[in-house]
Amino acid sequence: MSRLALLRRLREKISPGFRFSRPLVLIQSDDWGRVGVRDAEGCEELRSAGLILGERPYDLYSLETAEDVLELVELLRSLRDSVSQPPCLEMNFVVANVDFPASETAGFQNIPLKPLAEGLPGRWARAGLQNAYHTGIEMGLLSPALHGTTHFCQRAVAHTLTSDGERGELLRALWKAETPYIHWRMPWVGYEYWDPERAPEDRFIPEADQERWIGWAAQAYRQFFEDNPVSACAPGYRADSTTHRLWKGHGIRVAQNGPGTMRAPHFDERGLFHTYRSLDFEPALSPELDWEDCVRKAATWLDRGMPLIVSTHSINFHSTLAPYRQKTLPMLRDFPSGLAKRYPDLVYVNTRQLLEMVETGSCETGSGRVAVAVTGMRKGVAS
Repeated sequence: MSRLALLRRLREKISPGFRFSRPLVLIQSDDWGRVGVRDAEGCEELRSAGLILGERPYDLYSLETAEDVLELVELLRSLRDSVSQPPCLEMNFVVANVDFPASETAGFQNIPLKPLAEGLPGRWARAGLQNAYHTGIEMGLLSPALHGTTHFCQRAVAHTLTSDGERGELLRALWKAETPYIHWRMPWVGYEYWDPERAPEDRFIPEADQERWIGWAAQAYRQFFEDNPVSACAPGYRADSTTHRLWKGHGIRVAQNGPGTMRAPHFDERGLFHTYRSLDFEPALSPELDWEDCVRKAATWLDRGMPLIVSTHSINFHSTLAPYRQKTLPMLRDFPSGLAKRYPDLVYVNTRQLLEMVETGSCETGSGRVAVAVTGMRKGVAS
């Protein structure tokens, strides 16, 4: 094979990444639909079981309410970019929860699941929540994406659930109170495709298990949203080449990757489009967070022609057990406003629109088509 042919083959396999002529801002948010500590009564049940709650923010992670979602939607609607469109927050959904009563009836011998399309499990109640999701989506202010089925590694949890000892007792106590886990207290639950208790080379679950749960999650997503998932983020950002190949096989076109790596969006050898988060915006988790400092950090990405992808988890918008939403919303208003002052030609997009820009040089918005010059390679073709 000639050197020119070899270079062409390499270019066809891996894209070096894309740069954009205008500052682009995306907001990606994980854990929507995932239950935690149910409510004040649920807190008391856990305290009665011996847990001391309140040591860390995720002790008071619960589940968003309809009001939480609608307040977020209202804030997003008040913001505008250079083409007069508001931001669209990409919500990565956990599309099922443990059916706690069914598991307890079976003596905690298995992990039955209840898809979001069938409501919440047991004593969980969030009046109007599904309607709030769909209202925000119809307004173009929320964009659903796939996160997973349970978020935790079912292989790891199934083993512990039926075991004796402190871990098994803790897990069963949580499930009796209808809380699936509190991760910082029990990191051994792992993440959907990743079991931390195994040897490093065996931590990702086998391909057959990944295929089962990715297929299950894609179907549950379709049932809930009446649409196919296009974008996905693995719980804990733990995804391997098998995950990516199976996502692609189920019609997913965008893989969201976590922060910590400064990489431009690019296509992999499968044609899966990868994005990388730029900074964490987590007021509920970081008391010292300063939105003006976030604006300064944003320049590291935007001044290089790479999109700024803001990572913020659903806990920041909760209000049931702690006033996280009340702290986050004002900062979420000030941060984009500060960005807009520094970058007057800023454009808000979601990952579907970013992919459309790469493929066509423009994207459809509520304000019409927005053109952006894109440099890089489109599946092996230099631009």
